[in-house]
Amino acid sequence: MSDFRDPFDSIKNHPFDEALSQRYLVYALSTITARSLPDLRDGLKPVHRRLLWAMRLLKLEPAGAAPDVLIANPARNNTGYKKCARVVGDVIGKYHPHGDASVYDAMVRLAQEFSLRTPLVDGQGNFGNIDGDNAAAMRYTEARLTQAAADLMSGLDEGTVDFRPTYNGEEEEPEVFPGLFPNLLANGASGIAVGMATSIPPHNVAEIIDAASLLIEQPDADHAQLMEIVRGPDMPTGGMLVDSAAIISEAYATGRGSLRIRAKWHKEDEGRGAWVAVITEIPYQVQKSKLIEQIAHLITDKKLPILADVRDESDEAIRIVLEPRSRTVEPDVLMDSLFRLTDLETRFGLNMNVLDAEHKPGVLGLKPLLSQWLTHQIDVLVRRAKHRLDKIAARLELLDGYIIAYLNLDRVIEIIRTEDEPKLVMMDEFQLTDRQAEAILNMRLRSLRKLEEMELRREHSELLKERDELEKLVESPARQRTRLKRDLAELRKRYGPETEIGRRRTLVEEQGPAREIPLEAMIEREPITVILSQRGWIRAMKGHVDLASTETLKFKEGDGPAFAFHAQTTDKLLLACANGRFYTLGADKLPGGRGFGEPVRLMVDLDGDTEIIALLPAKAEGRMLLAASDGRGFVAAMDDVIAETRKGKQVVNPRSGARLAVVHIIADGADSVAVVGENRKLLVFPLSELPQMARGQGVQLQRYRDGGLSDAIAFRMEDGLSWTMGGESGRTRTESDVSPWRVARGAAGRMPPQGFPRSNKFD
Repeated sequence: MSDFRDPFDSIKNHPFDEALSQRYLVYALSTITARSLPDLRDGLKPVHRRLLWAMRLLKLEPAGAAPDVLIANPARNNTGYKKCARVVGDVIGKYHPHGDASVYDAMVRLAQEFSLRTPLVDGQGNFGNIDGDNAAAMRYTEARLTQAAADLMSGLDEGTVDFRPTYNGEEEEPEVFPGLFPNLLANGASGIAVGMATSIPPHNVAEIIDAASLLIEQPDADHAQLMEIVRGPDMPTGGMLVDSAAIISEAYATGRGSLRIRAKWHKEDEGRGAWVAVITEIPYQVQKSKLIEQIAHLITDKKLPILADVRDESDEAIRIVLEPRSRTVEPDVLMDSLFRLTDLETRFGLNMNVLDAEHKPGVLGLKPLLSQWLTHQIDVLVRRAKHRLDKIAARLELLDGYIIAYLNLDRVIEIIRTEDEPKLVMMDEFQLTDRQAEAILNMRLRSLRKLEEMELRREHSELLKERDELEKLVESPARQRTRLKRDLAELRKRYGPETEIGRRRTLVEEQGPAREIPLEAMIEREPITVILSQRGWIRAMKGHVDLASTETLKFKEGDGPAFAFHAQTTDKLLLACANGRFYTLGADKLPGGRGFGEPVRLMVDLDGDTEIIALLPAKAEGRMLLAASDGRGFVAAMDDVIAETRKGKQVVNPRSGARLAVVHIIADGADSVAVVGENRKLLVFPLSELPQMARGQGVQLQRYRDGGLSDAIAFRMEDGLSWTMGGESGRTRTESDVSPWRVARGAAGRMPPQGFPRSNKFD
């Protein structure tokens, strides 16, 4: 009981906000520097670096590895593939104490040819596909390193970078990879840290090497010179970069921007005027299956009527076939619509946020990024040279001892045979170091031949010459730049544009934004006859039928025609109600004319028992004369009254007790307005006296003591005022001289000419 300690005794009071901020800062810094942002020098995050390091220790070298790798590691053999589970186990056990799922996911991405421009892992088995299917379990898949990974890790055994202890102190891992392969820009990176993120697209390796070589020759080269070489991203899935050169250059100058990537397609003729559009490359990071699903939804939801079908005919190569609704559809119109509505065109956010050599995060433009990478490569070059100098010095020390032994071979043999401490005697007699004496004592007897002495002297001479060259290299920045440029040129041969892996895949071709395609272009234009019954049933018959035929215009019992007119499937129809509200119907969406149609209330949200006043096709730049029963009205543009929703748009605001009574299309050239009241008073005034409004009550057209407005029309004064005569004749009468009724707007008017219809209507 004497050893019992109350756990609450160790609790200390501390301000909560201060404690939280300190701990959150530690977490944020850990996420930024040790998890989410890539290192500028090798373009890797810690998990990727540890994966490649573990694979290297497992001797998973690529087939036909570069000679420098095998020379530096003579004990290595080009082994076959090993299970990914083995690699993941080593990584999480020795270097990366995280879940195996996250490590395996990172490994899978390094092997996917559609994710990395130049894969770092050579996978065998199911590593997923561009459709978005997951890779097989790690116990089934196998992997080894690629040549690019070997190039990235070249020089690890030559003292080029520092090593640090692993998380448990039992192993060591490199802080960064020293190889010349420009992985940061070659394969890009993406990640989300705390308060910052990174998004770097893949690029063409040859272009990056050429830009770096330019900076070696001309450190003061400006950004424009670099952009003449680095044309933009080079995505593993190809596609097209369609932004202007100015936009691309600005993004790379600042390290931030947004680039438009578009699918690559072509038109294939199928004979007799029929054609299909074939997509062969899709934007980067777009899953093919979801893209096809997007397009299919457009078809089923009838959001793209000009597209009839989409088929996936892909095998190893992508082939998505788009079939238009009609051979008359314009290919560019179809594709522009798809670019706007689907992921056939995407935006890649460029954000070159990386960790520099001091592990400080920052957004860098293309030139500072390449400059800092070259500084790292110069440092690697110097460290490799110094490491080699140390090796040469150690070897020369032994060679000097061997040569002394050969020159005094008989005495050396005598000392070894007779002395109890031959090592000390030789050191004292021949002024040898401890290493030299020990090496002489460990020599094999068969090495004591004349040829060996000659070989030692030749090696000694070559090492002296190499040491002289390396000392000059270490002391001369100019030699360092020349050597680095030569090494980059050798690397470029492996990834040049003439090779399959180095061929540029993403075309750079400026194109404007996808056009806003009008509804008329989306719909196949066909003639129809629109019929609306008195009870509100609407339908559209194919073709322009005879409106006077009672056989074709059939209705339910007790119902009859209200409106019937000719239109096109591309038209928008305006439905006006007595409460002043306008609704818009798509002519292509009307029910067919075989039956009696459907209630129009199913298509728009009509208010209560409101009466339908007019149904007419909207015309571009068309105008209407709108008048309420109390004699107030105005001119409205058809484009202003088109409603985008089922709820419609309130255009006329009738006063209490009044209702919308007249919706009249104003013909081209009309300059006058004729108004007749229920009191059979007629007046005529200039159309210019009416304001054009998008919404409101308007102005007084005619003054009444009792009753209200009966009808109103717009006409051309030169043509006179016409009205339909009564009876079945259908004749019209025209009053050429209307000067007796021409007064100012708002007057009471006078009785109409003899013969004016009793209905007080102009038609």
